[in-house]
Order: sequence, then C-alpha cells, then structure tokens
Amino acid sequence: MTSQPVWLKASPALFVFLWSTGFIGATYGLPYAEPMTFLAYRFAIVAVLLALFAAVTRAPWPATPAICLQNALVGVLIHGIYLGGVFTAISRGMPTGLAALVIGLQPALTAIVAQPLLGERVSKVQWLGIVLGFCGLVLVVANKATASGAVGWAPETWALIFTTAALVGITAGSIYQKAYLPNQDIRTGTTWQYVGAFVFVAVLMFGFEEGRIEWTGDFIFAMVWLVLVLSVGAVSLFMLIIRHGAVSKVASLLYLVPAVTALLAYFMFDERLNLIQIAGMGLTTLGVALVNRK
Repeated sequence: MTSQPVWLKASPALFVFLWSTGFIGATYGLPYAEPMTFLAYRFAIVAVLLALFAAVTRAPWPATPAICLQNALVGVLIHGIYLGGVFTAISRGMPTGLAALVIGLQPALTAIVAQPLLGERVSKVQWLGIVLGFCGLVLVVANKATASGAVGWAPETWALIFTTAALVGITAGSIYQKAYLPNQDIRTGTTWQYVGAFVFVAVLMFGFEEGRIEWTGDFIFAMVWLVLVLSVGAVSLFMLIIRHGAVSKVASLLYLVPAVTALLAYFMFDERLNLIQIAGMGLTTLGVALVNRK
C-alpha cells in the first residue's frame, strides 16, 4: 500500500486554518471600507479570475440559462448573504471569535433541515450535538449581553441578527446546491455563483453605502488575502483533497474553525474571552463535533 505524501496528510488541517483566516481578513480590512463595498470589489475580482481560469482550462459552461440562474442564487445565499452578514456584523463590533462561533453551528442547522428536505438521517448522537451546540452559543451570547448591559436593539443585537442571517444563508445555499446542482463543473458553476453574489452586494452597496474605500496597505493586504488565499486557494485545496480521497478528514476537522479563529483573534486583535465564554465555545465545539461524527 502506497503511503500518502506529506502535503496530502497536512492538507485538511491547512484547509481549516486557511478557512479560519477569512474572519481575520474581514476584521483586518473593514476599518477601511464599508462591508458591501468591500465584498463587491472582492466578488468582482474573484469572478473575473475564475472566468479566466475556466476559459484557459476549457471548462464546460452550464447548458441552460436556468442552471446559470440557479448557480447565481446559490452564490447570493452562500457568498452574498453569508459573507454580507458576517462582514456587517464584524463592522458593527461583533468579536471575530464570536462571529466564527455562530457560523460554526452551520453543520448542526444543516443536519436539522436536511432530514426532512433531503431524507438524511440524523442519529441520536448528532441530535445531542445539536443541543449542546446551541447551549454553548447561549452561554457565550448571554454572557456578552449581560456584560455589556445593553437593552433593546443594541449594536450587539443587530450584529447577532446579521450573523444569524449569514448562518441561515450558507445553510440554505449548501442544501440547495446539494439538492439541485450536485454534478456541475466546479470552475464554471462557482464563477456564476460569484456573479450572482456580486450583483446582490452591489445593489446593497449602491442602496445603503457611499462606496468608501481607503486604499491603505492593510486594506490591500486583506483584499489580496481574501481573494487569492480564501476564494481561490482554499477552494482549490479543497478540490485537491476531494480528488485524493481525504474529504472525510476535512469534515472531521471543520468544527475546529471557531476555536482556530478565536485563537488567531486573540493573538492578532487581543480579543479576550472570559471563562464562561470559553466554556460556551468548548461546549459548542463538542456539539458540532458530535454532529459531524460518523
């Protein structure tokens, strides 16, 4: 039996690390641009790069306009609403680690919704994980609200609403793609997804923002990182992992994203977590791990 190369063994953990830096990149660049403006530029650049890559590699394009529109819808959900919600929440003051924690509940929410819609069975252990995950989130969020002393529609409340919308968006988009677009070419399908996402955030940008950008070194670094490392690099790495049969390792490690993000935020932005929040994060991590248990 031939042993796997070192890079393949390390690729699942590398993918999780790269995916975790997406929240860090948002925090790093948002002081210099409004959230929808930031995303509109990012999505436009990614769409052009992917279209060029698809043309060079002669990838097959969707056969009908309807399939293109379906891909665009998935892009609105997975990229537009998901990243739009995360970027807006962080721009309104939500800590990076907490944003990652809320989004970390995506496997749990997917398990709940996929059972009736896709006929996927959820085991008792997975249901236990779902309950533990939400209990952990309540610990973190309730403690933060109590500590801030905020009442009513405080900035923290709005930030949580936007992050929850992001969670619903990526869950709905993932399920829709699995149900209706399972066998398409990744290169061209993803291109149309980013086109749809661009149109969505561009409308919001022109409707609610001024299009302000400060082209500082920090902003340019954040944009380059999010475009090349996240939108192109991490996805390409994921495709390589699937091709070499290591996708199960990625599934088992995805629950580490909130913890890795919180650790990065601690070192880069000095985002502190008290004992109750750490306990809540640990409980949520355990819950999502149980949901992903085979």
